Amino acid sequence: MATRKPTTFLPMLSLLLTYLLILLFVFLLQRKIIYFPETYSRQQLTELASRAALQAWPAVQNYRGLISHNQPTASKGSIVVFHGNAGSAVGRSYYCDALERLGYRVILVEYPGYGSRPGPISETALIDDGIQTAKMVLQDFSGPLFLWGESLGGGVVAGIVASGQVPVAGIVLVTPFDSLANVAQRHYWFFLGKWLVKDKFNNIQYLRNYSGNTAIIIAHQDEVIPNSHSLKLYEALSGRKKLWEFAQSGHNDLPLYPDQAWWQEVMAFIDPQAQ
Repeated sequence: MATRKPTTFLPMLSLLLTYLLILLFVFLLQRKIIYFPETYSRQQLTELASRAALQAWPAVQNYRGLISHNQPTASKGSIVVFHGNAGSAVGRSYYCDALERLGYRVILVEYPGYGSRPGPISETALIDDGIQTAKMVLQDFSGPLFLWGESLGGGVVAGIVASGQVPVAGIVLVTPFDSLANVAQRHYWFFLGKWLVKDKFNNIQYLRNYSGNTAIIIAHQDEVIPNSHSLKLYEALSGRKKLWEFAQSGHNDLPLYPDQAWWQEVMAFIDPQAQ
């Protein structure tokens, strides 16, 4: 009697089904993987902001960001800072320390779903909210408007620029990427990251028609956003642009001390009329 050869069909089918279930799990929970908001109550917001010499703007009840207690009397303009995917605006007071001494007003924007702000977290929600916040800055303060985006915040800045709804005098992008979909594919190719990611933040597409001044800052040893993604974006820019690269830095350890010369160099580039 002939013996039946063992088949590998069932084990392979089981592996395939397991993989598909994992893909479904990742797809449904992907925003938990992308966004890491720090959240707290309004009372905690007030306390944390006060410790950092900051206050809610325009008011605690409906705040959209934080400003310093010690803003320059005569401002060269407003720099609206959009932070990265983790933490919250209150942890970015170093931007105030560095840029206010150069004569600029600084607004540290808080995203919906971060800090004590309610709301959904998504590409569309962050960009739409950023547009409204930028418009409010122009209403409340005089002078030109500059947008500063840190990592994921660079995608928010790019989306605001692409909307055409806000007059922007110049932008600064810190450790930016060409698209979040490409970065996702780089890190999660085994989960088909490029195709499954919902929030694509296609910065090359967003900035394709932008002809203003753009400063890009990258960390040579960036383990989160490899330089190739930042440089691809830089090469695609058609406007006046300049690159700053820190050879000894990773994604989260750029030299952010307020007395570093690069702060003034960057602002002199994107705002040459004020120098």
